[in-house]
Amino acid sequence: MDEIQNDVWCSFKNLNLDHEHFTELKGVYVIWSNNTVVRLGSGLIKNRINDHRDNIEICKYPDLKVTWAKVNGNQMEGVEKYLSDFYKPAIGERFPERTPIKVNFPW
Repeated sequence: MDEIQNDVWCSFKNLNLDHEHFTELKGVYVIWSNNTVVRLGSGLIKNRINDHRDNIEICKYPDLKVTWAKVNGNQMEGVEKYLSDFYKPAIGERFPERTPIKVNFPW
């Protein structure tokens, strides 16, 4: 994928993380496969997704998709906590001990 498309879910493995959209983009992301939320987290989106591409536990799932949202730094962990409490991702045993911040779900 050479550009960001807002009307289509992005492929986790083929997303072009060198696209200018990701320059210094911080926020919260969700990686999923079919009906399973595999992993979610927060931080510098480009770096976090790139790191997860090397994780064999994540990459064993078929047809992985990813989405993200820009979130202010002082709210990222609260949003991550809210999403992790709701979705209970398959991978990721530690989530921030923060007050959950309610957000709209990505789908």
